[in-house]
Amino acid sequence: MYGIVNQAIQGLVTDSFGQQKWEEILKDSKVDIDSFSNKGIYPDKITYDLAISASKILNVSLDDVLFSFGKYWVLNIANLKYNSLLKTGGNHAFEFLKNLPNFHSRVMLYYPDIQPPEFQVEEVDSKTLILHYYSFRSGLSSFVKGIVIGLGDFFGNEIVCELIDLKEDQHTSSTFEIKWLD
Repeated sequence: MYGIVNQAIQGLVTDSFGQQKWEEILKDSKVDIDSFSNKGIYPDKITYDLAISASKILNVSLDDVLFSFGKYWVLNIANLKYNSLLKTGGNHAFEFLKNLPNFHSRVMLYYPDIQPPEFQVEEVDSKTLILHYYSFRSGLSSFVKGIVIGLGDFFGNEIVCELIDLKEDQHTSSTFEIKWLD
């Protein structure tokens, strides 16, 4: 994964729990990198090890860590670094999510070696979408759910996101039902 992902995990931990907790997580995870390069490419194992150690050190479930990281990613990292890119996807979370399958093609302009997930979106009605998420990385469904909820917050929309199907082996296939309450 690109270093910006690991920078975001660090930001989430230090912003919410302080630098000392981040240092404990680094020590526990045996990650001996003090500073991640924004566009540097790191093994996925580093990201997973950091998330697992964060769960252990912060005494929260791994799903909660990943969910919080997804929200943090949208509201802090993407909002700060890619605000205009987010806004090109629409003026409402519903509109953005309908355009999500095209989003990573634009992200690839920033990160040409990215290995993005794939998304398919079905519009059920004016307040409901079914989002299909496919990735060669397993274990990130809670992260995706956090991103969806974070997008709702970013666009000022109240959203409920429920995981309705999950298949994980060497790859992940997740299906979410997303409803707008406003």
